[in-house]
Amino acid sequence: MKKIIILFVTIALFSCKSNKVNIETIVAFKGQQVTGVSVSDKGRMFANFPRWRAGVENSVVEVLHNGESIPFPNQKWNSWKLETPTSDSVFVAIQSVVAFENMLYVLDTRNPLFNGVIENPRVFAFDLNTNQLKKTFQLNEASFHKDSYINDLRVDKKNGKMYLTDSGHAGLVVLDMNSGKSVRVLDNHKSTLAEVNQLTFDNGVWNNTVHSDGIALDTQNDILYFHALTGYDLYAIATDKLISNNLQEIEESVKFVSKTAAPDGMIMGNTGNLFYADLENNSINKLNLSNGKISVVAKGKQIRWADSFSIYDNTLYYTNSRINEAQNDISKMEFSINKIKLK
Repeated sequence: MKKIIILFVTIALFSCKSNKVNIETIVAFKGQQVTGVSVSDKGRMFANFPRWRAGVENSVVEVLHNGESIPFPNQKWNSWKLETPTSDSVFVAIQSVVAFENMLYVLDTRNPLFNGVIENPRVFAFDLNTNQLKKTFQLNEASFHKDSYINDLRVDKKNGKMYLTDSGHAGLVVLDMNSGKSVRVLDNHKSTLAEVNQLTFDNGVWNNTVHSDGIALDTQNDILYFHALTGYDLYAIATDKLISNNLQEIEESVKFVSKTAAPDGMIMGNTGNLFYADLENNSINKLNLSNGKISVVAKGKQIRWADSFSIYDNTLYYTNSRINEAQNDISKMEFSINKIKLK
């Protein structure tokens, strides 16, 4: 990728004055807006670039330890162009990548340019031992809408399910990984609907309405947390209720958890802490779920719309997608993947 600027460093580049947290920039992409990042159990790093505009060079890349970024799984999978035929062997509009137990799940919204879903959204599952496609999960017609933008996912190994958020048309999707069937839940429910239609940043007001977006799975207590992007309420539901197939019971089982900042990226830590972005304040926060205490993990100019999170080796990785800044030409903008060592 000719336009990629590699910024591997061996020292901290930034110190958060409030809590002296060091933020390290791993890699920056010039003119390529990165949203998703995920680090596998073996330390392999993957990133994705959504099809929000023309000029996307690669939808999914692997960031190698030597600083090089290469198309994943190969160039052919990343060769699709706007207004050309699609297939089940090309990435169309990737929004998220999630590495889980030596598999990489690649979420294809099939909604390029936000112009509407052109065919069923799907998740491609790649075996990281071989980098080969192992399975394709295609969402059932009844589990998405024409204006859906399936945004992020979490894998529930215990129940054999996958949980996905829809930020375009409020709701969640529960996908059975054995049968491949998917069902839609909490459709236009208060917990998945956006609460406001704008966010305020230093550079002005960002006008948009984004529904259920951030998602995090507590595998120890079997609870799924989710949050609208343009909103300030965090909700949760026990996974046994979520997979009950009883829509009324599911709606009645949703619990309000806490008032938070407006987030995008969300992830569960290993010690009962929920990490989430505070978009409007260039911060990453931590919610202690046992006592409800919220604290700032890091804050500053190296956090510019923390879009996705991944945790590996007690280190939090996140993407700076700079969505509120990237309104027109982004050819000269840099979008980065950064990391913070957790205490």
